[in-house]
Amino acid sequence: MKCPFCSHDDSQVKDSRPTEDGAAIRRRRQCEGCGARFTTFERIQLRELTIVKSEGRREPFEREKLERSIAIACRKRPIEPIRIERLVTAIQRQIETSGESEIQANRVGEMVMDGLKALDSVAYIRFASVYKDFTEAKDFEEFAGSVKEMGS
Repeated sequence: MKCPFCSHDDSQVKDSRPTEDGAAIRRRRQCEGCGARFTTFERIQLRELTIVKSEGRREPFEREKLERSIAIACRKRPIEPIRIERLVTAIQRQIETSGESEIQANRVGEMVMDGLKALDSVAYIRFASVYKDFTEAKDFEEFAGSVKEMGS
């Protein structure tokens, strides 16, 4: 494993343990070059996945990108990090078990929307504002009104 500090190629595992949800192994490592310590996570990957963007461009699925976009939508909301982690894991598993090696980006977006709708309405609206490309305040009003109606 390459050191993120000095790019030395070798590191030694100092500690390994499963994450809370058991979906990954957390490893504490120490660089043999500079002595810095860092953490890595090892996860099961059932198959190589490709995301097909709306314009037809293809890129490899990146769990970190999914985590980042959900975390941004959930920023400053009273949501425990473990719930976000479970949502990301559930979406990744759903994608991996679909039987497809390529998935449309809009399908992933809909999975995130469904997950956030159940998690937090504000995070759901935040994500939707980017995903659905809101351009005016009335777009927010209309969407928030539909969210309020669903909750009633």
